[in-house]
Amino acid sequence: MRQFEILKKTRQYLLDNISDLTTEQLNEIPAGFNNNIIWNIGHMLAAQQGICYTRANVNRRIEDKYFEAYKPGTKPEGLIDAAGVAEIKRLFIETVDQLEADYNNNLFSNFTAFTNRYGFEHRHIDDSVNFVLYHEGLHFGVVTSMKRLVKK
Repeated sequence: MRQFEILKKTRQYLLDNISDLTTEQLNEIPAGFNNNIIWNIGHMLAAQQGICYTRANVNRRIEDKYFEAYKPGTKPEGLIDAAGVAEIKRLFIETVDQLEADYNNNLFSNFTAFTNRYGFEHRHIDDSVNFVLYHEGLHFGVVTSMKRLVKK
């Protein structure tokens, strides 16, 4: 499915785009925002896991501490150190490969249909993967805006 290639390239492009930022800049909450760049990366990771795995009754591929810290409705609760940033970035890429492998191995056959808070219907895992692309596009724009504000 081409969406996995698009998702991986988009995530890698985003990481490349923020590679010049310091840990402090990644943690900075710019004026007018209620979160920061590293929270947005973690949130995209957690949201993808919830949308694709939890809804399909499949165990998530990230530790609960990452899901709980970045799921919808959360906000940064403290500074993420350099090691934490590196781990989030690693998971951000690796989970795309895992999602594709799990998709190809038909792990999502018990997918439970739902309508998300944006009104999008998810009847099949393909709908969820497509929604992940939309959702990450929104956060990509937020991260791009934040980068301009923290890069002084």
